[in-house]
Amino acid sequence: MLKEKNNVENKKSKPQTRRKKPVKGGVDEIKEKLKNMKDEIKELKLDKTEEIKKEKPVKKIKSVKGKNQKISKVVKESKNDNKSQRNSKEEKMYVIPLGGMEEVGKNITVFQYRDEIIIVDSGVIFPDENLLGIDLVIPDFTFLENNKDKIKGLFITHGHEDHIGSIPYLYQKIDKDVPMFGGKLTLALAKSKFENGLGKNLPKMKEVKGRSRIKVGKYFTVEFIKITHSITDAYSLLITTPAGTVFHTGDFKIDLTPVDGEGVDFARLSQIGEQGVDLMLSDSTNSEVEGFTPSEKSVGEAFRNEFAKAKGRIIVAAFASHVHRLQQIINVAREHNRKIAIDGRSLVKVFEIASNLGYLDVPEGMLVPLADVDKLKDNKVVMLCTGTQGEPMAALSRIAKNMHKHIKIKEGDTVIISATPIPGNEKAVSNNINNLLKYDAEVVFKKIAGIHVSGHGSKDEQKLMLNLIKPKYFMPVHGEHKMLRAHQETAILTGIPKNNIILAQNGSKIEVTKSGVKLKGKVNAGSTLVDGLGVGDIGHIVLKDRQQLSQDGVVVIVFTIDKKTGKLVAGPDIVTRGFVYSKESDDIIKEALDTIKEKIGKTEEYYSKDWGMLKNTTKEVAAKYFYNKTKRNPMILPIVMEV
Repeated sequence: MLKEKNNVENKKSKPQTRRKKPVKGGVDEIKEKLKNMKDEIKELKLDKTEEIKKEKPVKKIKSVKGKNQKISKVVKESKNDNKSQRNSKEEKMYVIPLGGMEEVGKNITVFQYRDEIIIVDSGVIFPDENLLGIDLVIPDFTFLENNKDKIKGLFITHGHEDHIGSIPYLYQKIDKDVPMFGGKLTLALAKSKFENGLGKNLPKMKEVKGRSRIKVGKYFTVEFIKITHSITDAYSLLITTPAGTVFHTGDFKIDLTPVDGEGVDFARLSQIGEQGVDLMLSDSTNSEVEGFTPSEKSVGEAFRNEFAKAKGRIIVAAFASHVHRLQQIINVAREHNRKIAIDGRSLVKVFEIASNLGYLDVPEGMLVPLADVDKLKDNKVVMLCTGTQGEPMAALSRIAKNMHKHIKIKEGDTVIISATPIPGNEKAVSNNINNLLKYDAEVVFKKIAGIHVSGHGSKDEQKLMLNLIKPKYFMPVHGEHKMLRAHQETAILTGIPKNNIILAQNGSKIEVTKSGVKLKGKVNAGSTLVDGLGVGDIGHIVLKDRQQLSQDGVVVIVFTIDKKTGKLVAGPDIVTRGFVYSKESDDIIKEALDTIKEKIGKTEEYYSKDWGMLKNTTKEVAAKYFYNKTKRNPMILPIVMEV
């Protein structure tokens, strides 16, 4: 009975840590109890295994040590699933620069959200010495042409050529009904670009002011914020979509004493920074320059000093669109009782547009025709012209080469070049200065006088803008690669992590979401060359031919063939241009003709039936001969004439 009683008690309860003191002599009883306890432990283990099997459907639970841990793992998995689902549905906006990256000029940036696109600026670059015969370099609009049904608006930050110069060419590729938004002067300057047959139907132009908010399409809202630059009506842009907020500074400087009295809207910039900006695009032109850029008003004082010293005529070269600079020149000329004569179509156009809109105050009777300059005393005239970058056909270059119709440099003249050479133009500008000095003119330029200040902010102004906007991510724009790198370093100093700074190229596709900004592939981007009325019809092959012509000249070899018999009637004759001077190289030309005749004469009838073969053989023989004799590679053009 005692044994059965103990067994029943053991089945009803778990093993006890405290045991009854065994009775003396009850060894068998103790052994039996231990055996029962082992059976119960084995039974408990089996029950636990069954419990784990029932809980197996719970995802990714490898082992269970307790109820609380099991619940926490299920909750964690649920959160991960929700996060993955949220990321897949996250709204995305794309920022796509088609120009202005790793170059100074040709600025254009595309913003895309779902099936809608807006464009910011559309500028040009003026060709360097390697682009022989080219008038303008504009962006490649292929991407926009392929997506023209999505474009909802063109937004212009300001009226400089590198931001508006290619607008007429853009509208040849996109819908003419796409509206254009910008300041009053900006739109007027953009409108003038459609002259000379570049556009029959003008796009809709909608004037804006500081803090104007424009809603285009279903998703985009664009706000204009007033900033200062070297031209009036300059704005930064705040671009908002459901995917995020992007701030584009445009070209800017922080001028605390602006000529027109319209300063930077610091209050609104600060508000934008407090509201939060996902990505900021910022002008990098002066990112290698320390400190602050001086105020435009300082140039007025420098002009006063130079005008006071000048005893004879004054010739001032300035950017046509630099309205603030032009106004200061007018003011100083009036103080010294000097009349102003203008040379340069772009200058004449800006004077007309800006005066009509009230941006230029020109006293009545102050402007005189260029042809009347010689009728005035030397100390009573100022000649205002273009050509600050050494452009070959600009007024200042023609004056420097003594090729100008009305102006011949003489001793006592003062020439003021109120600009800084754009990278790549330094040599042309230097040549003009040297030529002017040969005629004993007094030449004043930035290196020796403060007659020019930049319109772009230096390092400290860039830091100030970064601190005002406080963007999560940053992308330097508008500058050569070294400028973008320098701006990156400045941004890091203000506290932006290096991993949050995007260094992009033309065509880069930057994805903007609430959770981050990253590079996401590329689109087609590049340059299109404009030569006269031809747009994009000049490629690398033509430029290579022009380069060869400029370096080694051309040799034309003319054959005359009987139309009926196919036999050689006359020639070959050789004409050269830019290769050798014929009269001094008669022996070379004669020997070349003999060599060609010898090769052609052996199979005359065969070559007469295949002009292509005749031309190719002539080119090969002539090229080999001329190179052996002169070590030059002229362009060789065989011409076959029938009689």
